[in-house]
Amino acid sequence: MVGSLLAGLMAVQAMAQESSTLSPYSQYGLGVLADQSLSTARGMGGLAYGMRNGRQINMQNPASYSAVDSLTMIFDVGFSTRISNFKEGGKSVNAKTGSLDYAVASFRLLKHVGMSAGIVPFSTIGYDYESRDKSTSTTELYTGDGGFSQVFLGLGWEFAKGFSLGFNMSYFWGDYEKAVGVQNDDGTVNIMSRTYSTSISNWKLDLGAQWHQQLNANNELTIGATASVGHKLHATAEVKTLTTNTLTGVTLSPAATTVENAFSLPWMFGVGATWVNKKSLTLGADYSLQRWGALDYPVYDSRGNYSLLNNYYRDRHKVTAGGEWIPNPMGRKYYHQMRFRLGASYATPYYKIKGSDGPSEFSLTAGLGLPISRSMVNISGQWIRSAASGYITENAFRINVGITFNERWFAKWKVE
Repeated sequence: MVGSLLAGLMAVQAMAQESSTLSPYSQYGLGVLADQSLSTARGMGGLAYGMRNGRQINMQNPASYSAVDSLTMIFDVGFSTRISNFKEGGKSVNAKTGSLDYAVASFRLLKHVGMSAGIVPFSTIGYDYESRDKSTSTTELYTGDGGFSQVFLGLGWEFAKGFSLGFNMSYFWGDYEKAVGVQNDDGTVNIMSRTYSTSISNWKLDLGAQWHQQLNANNELTIGATASVGHKLHATAEVKTLTTNTLTGVTLSPAATTVENAFSLPWMFGVGATWVNKKSLTLGADYSLQRWGALDYPVYDSRGNYSLLNNYYRDRHKVTAGGEWIPNPMGRKYYHQMRFRLGASYATPYYKIKGSDGPSEFSLTAGLGLPISRSMVNISGQWIRSAASGYITENAFRINVGITFNERWFAKWKVE
């Protein structure tokens, strides 16, 4: 079963790797980082570490898999469309993108042991813009495409009442190609172009823990913690420079430079808690730290050297708060079972731009869960603002649509 499940998830690999951003900020580092939250959590701003529900998948804390309902197979697939506005110096540009974001499945493997598998994005790269230099009468052209994803298999085990541990083991892969070209303002020929590229294929390990306690008849508390193992990705970064003589029209052979072991994944830590009252109201908060500041990144400097720089990244901090309200979990009318969600998050940048901090990110989210038999359609709208002093301000509105299927695969039927 596990082999066929992974094969089916890999079938959506190409769609999941399509770029879901047109942000010029995606040219830095490994691109725009995905929040990796699934449809339910997205309506609450990405709340995850303390979330524990037997009819929903929470891959951001694999310890939660141990809560999966023993009679069901859960599938969760998510889509999104994003409308962005970029402003700088009184000018404004709009862009629209859409993508299949993830496909994840989960089921009870053994008593107190749940399993999950799926494909989720890690980061995306996609941009195409130009910048004019009046002092040299030239225009610089910037383009880039790519991204990184992970296919994972995870287990969650409740080893003692209220205490669970879990892990996700992932195959991490992806590539990018970024190009910088310089052309004369009269639109003649490129006088220089430089292409940066890499391809990565490695592993990723995420760990999780949860403590769940029924405080009294009406209140539950779950505290969760996560950690992702940082390590080198053993990938090579390459830059090729192509120069054209504008007088003779002769194009010189490209000069290539490589940097070995150019990329790494950082150690990442998270902690969070959720409180549930009467199975109706859920409130929670998360904090995460990504230790990017300890890593190097390949940079091409003004002297023509392509080498690792140790002051390119910075540690990324993120806080999230959110909640969900179900009008009447035991009610029989349709609106009694609907889910109403709100959330907000703030994250600091994980890279620098010419020595200054990159854009911080603030978002607000509102979501709705619509039950259909045993399944759920989750819809959320998210406003995201990315801004850095002296650089482009990006305002985006993203619509997320996710469908969670709960199928009764493991029920035993009695014949009389």
